Amino acid sequence: MLPSLFISHGSPMLALEPGESGPALARLAAQLPRPRAILVVSAHWESSDLRVSAHPHPETWHDFGGFPAALFAVQYPAPGSPELAAQVVQLLGANGLVAQLDEHRPFDHGTWVPLSLMYPQADIPVVQLSLPSQQGPALQTRIGHALASLRAQGVLLIGSGSITHNLRELDWHAGPESVEPWAKAFRDWMIQHLAANDESALHAYRQQAPHAVRSHPSDEHLLPLYFARGAGDTFGLVHQGFTLGALGMDIYRFD
Repeated sequence: MLPSLFISHGSPMLALEPGESGPALARLAAQLPRPRAILVVSAHWESSDLRVSAHPHPETWHDFGGFPAALFAVQYPAPGSPELAAQVVQLLGANGLVAQLDEHRPFDHGTWVPLSLMYPQADIPVVQLSLPSQQGPALQTRIGHALASLRAQGVLLIGSGSITHNLRELDWHAGPESVEPWAKAFRDWMIQHLAANDESALHAYRQQAPHAVRSHPSDEHLLPLYFARGAGDTFGLVHQGFTLGALGMDIYRFD
């Protein structure tokens, strides 16, 4: 059975400058059974409700600015899967969660950047599920529970965000060995409580974790972790690291 994954996707430049995360993602993909499809909850599709991408051939959306032209030239032409999208809506509905199909949504960089490093052939169907980012961790845990059965059907479930995400405090000249103590303290607390399966503390991370608000001024980049955790059971650490001093690049799996 496939695990569910939490991937810290970092800067969009990860697609061109994969650093240590790129090889870690490639190794992970090589170790897993080949998925028949991939479902991604990305921090970059915030919504007020639940939406599921249903376009058969989504475009690659360069949803950022100020990066080199080479990055805007990157395409990830994976197909969509209207069939999987309909199944996701059905499974969510069976668990009391109303979702609707979105036939226009392209792939945002929270989806195509990590997938371009894991499955560069772009030949596995990909569906995105939106992130109701104002509704907190508990909803994402519930959504993960509702969709966990897809793992046994060959669907790779991915939450794509970042274990820390405060863009105002990044050091754009820092090397990979430079890590802000406050960011490390938050990351370490999260790992401790994920390993202990302490759901109550994890859901209350903004009140309980050290430097929580500094590490995440807003929730959206951490919430995909709760989706991945909700869809799996046993926590496993795939990769740890930081870039730019305080941007966490951890990758976790839940089996």
